[in-house]
Amino acid sequence: MANTKGVTVAAASNMTKILQDLGAERAVLAGLFAHGLDSYIEVSEILDHNSFAAENNQIIYKCIEKVFASEVEVDVASFISSAERLGFIETFKDKRELNYIKSLMDFPIKKDNVLHFAAQIKKFEFARDIVKLANSIGKDVSEINGDEDVDEIIGKLENPVMDFLREEDTRESQELLCENIEDYIEFLQDNKCDQIGLSSGFSRYDAVIGGGLRRKCVDMLAARPGVGKSVWGDNVALHNARKGIPVLMLDTEMSKEDHLNRILSNISGVPINDIATGKFANDEEKYIAVNNAVEEIKNIPYTYVCVAGAPFENILNHIKRWVMREVGADEEGRTNECLVIYDYLKLMASSGISNSIAEFQALGFQIMDLHNLTVKLDIPCQALCQLNRDGITREDTGSMSGSDRIVWLVTSLSYLKEKSAEELAEDGPRAGTHKVINLKARHGPGLHGGNYINFLMQGEYAKLTEFRTRDELIATGGSDAIEGAELPFEEDTE
Repeated sequence: MANTKGVTVAAASNMTKILQDLGAERAVLAGLFAHGLDSYIEVSEILDHNSFAAENNQIIYKCIEKVFASEVEVDVASFISSAERLGFIETFKDKRELNYIKSLMDFPIKKDNVLHFAAQIKKFEFARDIVKLANSIGKDVSEINGDEDVDEIIGKLENPVMDFLREEDTRESQELLCENIEDYIEFLQDNKCDQIGLSSGFSRYDAVIGGGLRRKCVDMLAARPGVGKSVWGDNVALHNARKGIPVLMLDTEMSKEDHLNRILSNISGVPINDIATGKFANDEEKYIAVNNAVEEIKNIPYTYVCVAGAPFENILNHIKRWVMREVGADEEGRTNECLVIYDYLKLMASSGISNSIAEFQALGFQIMDLHNLTVKLDIPCQALCQLNRDGITREDTGSMSGSDRIVWLVTSLSYLKEKSAEELAEDGPRAGTHKVINLKARHGPGLHGGNYINFLMQGEYAKLTEFRTRDELIATGGSDAIEGAELPFEEDTE
């Protein structure tokens, strides 16, 4: 019992008093004051207010969190305001506490060191939790009276440890499925909607995948190079941004100017090449159309970020910062409506591949991290991916770069492909040029083999128009029955 490396039940409570690093706690808080939202996004992945051992540091972290919920920088005024809203204002009327806050604001710390100190705090939090667990197990063991069988005694150790590890791994406690079910039903009754998720702008696609682009989901669209992934992404983005829904476009290849040219063309009906070369200015009608499109674009919440070559962790941080700065949350803390479009999923550098991890595994980890982030932030994501060479002829999950591992993790998977000569002839000239095939729809009915949604791709205008499914065309007697008497920009497609 005298072994100083051991932990007795009697000594456990005393150990919790020394399992802390107040210097690391001060360093992290100083880093949040000095480096703002960027540092908070990094440390919030592993810390919450309970991670701090000192009660005043817990309160300070809560107040800083409150500031970042609506602002991007912390100063004395915003900090005191958040303390007042959280009911902690009396704490900071103490001159010593106020001086402590000011000392944190003046404390010099490099941004790169903040995460290191956060990791130190997390280790001590984990150690304190283990001591509490040991206390609890020790209390249960001390109540053994000898009537128990061996399995029951072992269970007093095994069950709490397994529960602890499981909860620590998921960071979520277990709860009954029916818990608060009445509140859930009441919420559904009070918040009726036509569609669960955001509309992509393509009603049949939305129905196939299960009600649009849902929160906590990654809906994947894959295509061969040059077939139209980015056109799809811009069409979905524009459809939502025009409705006032904030959209974040994460692009690994195209420049901001490329996106602007496409969106201007899509809205104005002026060919992309005329806009990119400036030739639209030679035609009065085109000039007016482009400038009208400019006025509309100036007012839509469409954010573009070039992530070419960026580590995947940085891409995820872009999403976190955007959600906190631009999207925000409602009064109940739920993220406001928004949409992330990732164009497109791929390894940014060969460093992602090693002897111990293959490309498809690395891509699998990326999509897993992306999915986990959408769950945590409660947001929808439309992700784009590239089909491998098999995707020219095959129409199954094996033709996607990354293959099964990606398929397992996405909520829905669809392919955008050019229609074959046989399909063009069978469907008719007014049934579009492209098709969308669905291979997976966790929340929706999907499409059976052989059926697909018809699309018209007008590449020179970066415009996609959804038509009926193949089955609908057959059921209504062919392509002449297609809805809509006039195709967009029809004079250029004949």
